[in-house]
Amino acid sequence: MEFKDYYTVMGLARDASPDDIKRAYRKLSRKYHPDVSKEKDAEARFKQLGEAYEVLKDPEKRTAYDQLGQHWKEGQEFRPPPGWNAGAEHAGRSAPRDFQGGGDGDYSDFFESLFRQGFASGGSAGHASNRAGAGGQRARYSAAGEDRHAKILIDLEDAYSGATRTISLRVPEMDDQGHVVPREHQISFSVPKGIRAGQHIRLAGQGAPGVGGGGAGDLYLDVEFNPHLLYRVEQRDVYLDLPVAPWEAALGANVEAPTPTGRVEVTVPPGSAAGRKLRLKGRGLPGSTPGDFYFVLQISVPAADSDSAKAFYEGMATQFNSFKPRAKLEGQP
Repeated sequence: MEFKDYYTVMGLARDASPDDIKRAYRKLSRKYHPDVSKEKDAEARFKQLGEAYEVLKDPEKRTAYDQLGQHWKEGQEFRPPPGWNAGAEHAGRSAPRDFQGGGDGDYSDFFESLFRQGFASGGSAGHASNRAGAGGQRARYSAAGEDRHAKILIDLEDAYSGATRTISLRVPEMDDQGHVVPREHQISFSVPKGIRAGQHIRLAGQGAPGVGGGGAGDLYLDVEFNPHLLYRVEQRDVYLDLPVAPWEAALGANVEAPTPTGRVEVTVPPGSAAGRKLRLKGRGLPGSTPGDFYFVLQISVPAADSDSAKAFYEGMATQFNSFKPRAKLEGQP
């Protein structure tokens, strides 16, 4: 079935107040009433208008509809999401008594799928003779709140040691006048030790509120790392480009270098080339199977910015005149 945009039907913005909804309904119902309207599609438009008003005038129905409307546009193929009406107490319930239709068929399949299924037990929900619940009370429908997602950036050090952080979210709420307005909402959460980029932190019950007693959805914080001045991360492994002097790479050396858990002494083997990886096993991101930490050697060449430095490089050129740094490229097109 197609998703119906009730706000478009009534010519309203999504933050319309209850008074705005009433005024729009009165105006359009006069325009499209089949007894007086000369519009060729007056009857169909009048039914659409009544259906839209049925939903938007009711705070509970409107809240539930607005949750769905975040993900569909008018005319798109629609199916109620899993869990819709999951919290309704089906036994002995009938359709809400304020439904104003004349019986089965007065409402679209879209409307029926959202607001009728949760009220009937053992048969059709739309019979005009069975619209009031026991004791004349209006039956309620229930829907679980939607899950929400938010992207968070954490420091690499947070993943090594764990941390407590606070985020501020803007969530839509209805004010005393019935307008939907954004509110700042702060949430504290724990960053678990060993979390990786691409994983998420689940905050139960912090998603969209439920309707009619349905439980709130969850908030999922999708984790990414802030860019780091020194380190880069691939899955659980962490890398540091380690500059070494040409003589340290050629002759070997012990050099001091930083890691996220403190400085260490690194042994550079003799004859090391740029790009060589030196591994510290188990010193990457922590976990049941911890990652590794890698030093990636980079040859840092001194500048020939003095006469003596130039003379030294000229002497090297003479000493290593048989050295061919581009030998692997010879014969290539």
